[in-house]
Amino acid sequence: MSTKLIEVSILGQNYRLACSPETEPALIEAAARVDAEMSKVREHSNVRGTDRIAVMAALSLASELLRLQTSVRHGEAFPAEEIRRTMRQMNEQLGTVIQQYGVQ
Repeated sequence: MSTKLIEVSILGQNYRLACSPETEPALIEAAARVDAEMSKVREHSNVRGTDRIAVMAALSLASELLRLQTSVRHGEAFPAEEIRRTMRQMNEQLGTVIQQYGVQ
């Protein structure tokens, strides 16, 4: 597996991160989410100092994750990627059957 370096900006600070090409889009999205959460904390609170802003943002994101996990466990929410994967598999199976029987 190859590794590449990408650069992301979080709260005006640039970070170079190593990742695989397959995980790059998710890492970029995660960095953007962290940046947005940290910016929100900085703008809407009296918290000062990057380390304190980072902790408050991490707590907010962790709380959001825990709420989502609880919802999923109780069947109130479904992971979107799992739904997409299932739909792709079903479409592939349907395509195979259609080709097999020559249905137009």
